[in-house]
Amino acid sequence: MIFCVEDDSNIRDLVVYTLETTGFTAKGFENGRDFLSTLAFETPELVLLDIMLPGDDGITLLKKLKSSAKTKEIPVIMITAKSTEYDKVIGLDLGADDYVTKPFGMMELISRIKAVLRRSNKDAAKEKVLEAGDLIMDHKKREVTAGGQVVPLTLKEYELLHRLLSHPNIVLTRDQLLEDIWGYDFDGETRTIDVHIRTLRQKLGNYASLIETIRGVGYRISK
Repeated sequence: MIFCVEDDSNIRDLVVYTLETTGFTAKGFENGRDFLSTLAFETPELVLLDIMLPGDDGITLLKKLKSSAKTKEIPVIMITAKSTEYDKVIGLDLGADDYVTKPFGMMELISRIKAVLRRSNKDAAKEKVLEAGDLIMDHKKREVTAGGQVVPLTLKEYELLHRLLSHPNIVLTRDQLLEDIWGYDFDGETRTIDVHIRTLRQKLGNYASLIETIRGVGYRISK
């Protein structure tokens, strides 16, 4: 089941119709109130969430989803009329898995949904504990410790570190990391990766050197 939260009835009805004719089941909601009411007793596989909504906007609803233990793992694709990199990155850093900018094609939307669901299914099979010396990631707890101290990370910092720890001694290019974490055709430039690596290193403190920069290529963690 996929939930589509969109106040424009023409877009909402078209999205629900397209989903149902391509093998999905779907429900549409015109506001956050109805969406949250249904969410209390039904959990979807994925949520399509418009940013501009009456009442609680999409960003507010996204925060509510990601702050609840019951709903924080539900994949979310943001739907937005805005096109600045700032708006996209804010939504993604708050926990969204991808975004589409209006106007968008229905087949593009279906491709993005399938891509996010594939990534989510892979995430469900992640190793429970990953280590590089005293840097430990416990995926079951969604907790990272360095030298026994908990390191608070944003969702994207966590996913970035997980990709690196999951592929020890392998150089991951910036393009690979963008595709894996931000979506296969994320419009942001590769500096997005560099910015997140910098903040991740700052938080790791004495363990920052575990993340190696491979000049002109990308990053790796060596064990």
